[in-house]
Amino acid sequence: MTGVTYAPLPLATAQPPTTSPTPFTTPNTDNCPNKTTPPPPIDTSEVPAPGESAPKPLPIPNPPIGGDRLGGCGVVLPSGAPGLPEGISATAFVVSDLDTGKVLVAKDPHGRYRPASTIKVLLADVALRVLDLNKVVIGTQEDANADGTRVGIGPGGRYTNRQLFQALIMASGNDAAHAISAQLGGDEATVAKMNSMADRLQAKDTRAATPSGLDGPGMSTSAYDLSLLFRDAMTLPLFAELIHTEQVDFPGYPADPKNTDDKDHPGYPIGNDNHLLFEYDGALGGKTGYTDDARQTFVAGAQRNGHRLAVTLLKADVLPFRPWEQAAKLLDYAFALPSGASVGQLPNASAKSTDSTVVVASPPVIASTEPADDTASDHRGLRNTLIVGGVILVLVLLAGARRMNRPRR
Repeated sequence: MTGVTYAPLPLATAQPPTTSPTPFTTPNTDNCPNKTTPPPPIDTSEVPAPGESAPKPLPIPNPPIGGDRLGGCGVVLPSGAPGLPEGISATAFVVSDLDTGKVLVAKDPHGRYRPASTIKVLLADVALRVLDLNKVVIGTQEDANADGTRVGIGPGGRYTNRQLFQALIMASGNDAAHAISAQLGGDEATVAKMNSMADRLQAKDTRAATPSGLDGPGMSTSAYDLSLLFRDAMTLPLFAELIHTEQVDFPGYPADPKNTDDKDHPGYPIGNDNHLLFEYDGALGGKTGYTDDARQTFVAGAQRNGHRLAVTLLKADVLPFRPWEQAAKLLDYAFALPSGASVGQLPNASAKSTDSTVVVASPPVIASTEPADDTASDHRGLRNTLIVGGVILVLVLLAGARRMNRPRR
């Protein structure tokens, strides 16, 4: 697969630093250190707002979702499987089959960690189902002020929802996440919708605190849950298309009319920030993530010999290999396992079921197949009259036929 030209992100880089503050060691999770909550934060991002308290830890399902073996906290391998490849720094991971839902290999699968921007998979799974992709959204200063990685949305810019999803999934734009969540009723309402969908999918270790993946009080997911969320999102054709897209053009925005020195900001190309897409044969794409507290997070899929697998990594490091390289090693390992190898199962719950909590703040404008204005009412009235008349005619003909066939006395 050929490389891609990455546009310089105007306000922040999409990738974290390439150095690690600590030397690499393989994390040991045998004693379940993160069974109830993620590791302690290293900054103040999860401090509750004044007057609020941190949410309590999510309940731990019993028995474990996905099977008893997935209740373990160390490495979980199929019977007779070889040892794992060297150099996996992810504290937790899961490799699963996107089609059958079988979990092939895992480490601390239900341990709770922070998702960082991989939670955008859940945001996309919610929003793609309800937003009109052709609707034009006007960028705001609030979008432009979003914390963290931004794709470069500017006040007054005109963006279709399709372009916002491209920015969200390909370039991990937190400004795009803000513009999308605004259409779902704002951050608080969007987070509620995301958590409702996670619960419906049986992702019981997952609680979103922000739409974008920025750390917040109570934020949590697991390698198992992230596999489940990714599998459900992959049932959406546009999501599968976008994670596999290498580069698109993104619109610019007009000059600030209040600033005489400002000029129009031209559009520019944006590239997919997932290196596995370009470096791994059969890669389907995926989503990257990073915060100081979450460290490196990653989810992606690949296809080989008719099999589609997904890999999720949580609390990984860049040493001795980048997350996409660790993912590649785990995918190679899982693809080589014998047919039928399994240590558990993803549930088959689907977000396609109707949920009254997943609604759009303002219904999208969708082209109608009915004539507009009063003509539509007239046509509907004529149609109803013809239907009623037809029913009456059928009843009259049936009654006449019955009289003709009645035996004479």
